[in-house]
Amino acid sequence: MKASVGDRVITVSGTVGTAAREGRVVEPRHLDGSPPFVVEWADTGERSVVFPGPDTVLEHDDGAPPVVPAAAPTAVPHTTWRIQVDVFEHGGHTHAQALLVAPGEDLGAGLDELRSVGQARRAPGDPDLPLVGDELAVGRALRRLASRLLGDAEQDIAHATGEHSHVHA
Repeated sequence: MKASVGDRVITVSGTVGTAAREGRVVEPRHLDGSPPFVVEWADTGERSVVFPGPDTVLEHDDGAPPVVPAAAPTAVPHTTWRIQVDVFEHGGHTHAQALLVAPGEDLGAGLDELRSVGQARRAPGDPDLPLVGDELAVGRALRRLASRLLGDAEQDIAHATGEHSHVHA
């Protein structure tokens, strides 16, 4: 989709009952007219940078037919990873176990699941706030899980490239 100054932009809302917006291109950001471009909206007079998506139509000022972006692919390859967290409380102590399951994926050492734990302990003088203990224990379990995943990624990169690697978190 290429735009020129004066081209009409129509963006249909993804929300039912919300009107479409119409505006004019006032500034292409690239010499070839490729997105993004600055649009002045007819309803408010405001200007904004527009990255057109599948809900945007561009009508050229020269009378050329409207340009409608190609539809996005309907099926994008993906894998679903699940995280389950179990929380156990007893006598001012909270334990959380996080389990990551990646069906069909090798998460290191031939595993398709990783486990990590986190703990929290209430000091004798602290108020009894179970939610705080849960948040701390779960946060620690998830942080350990994330650290392990990043460490595994570093090892996989090093193995694939033959060079030491460091992944920034």
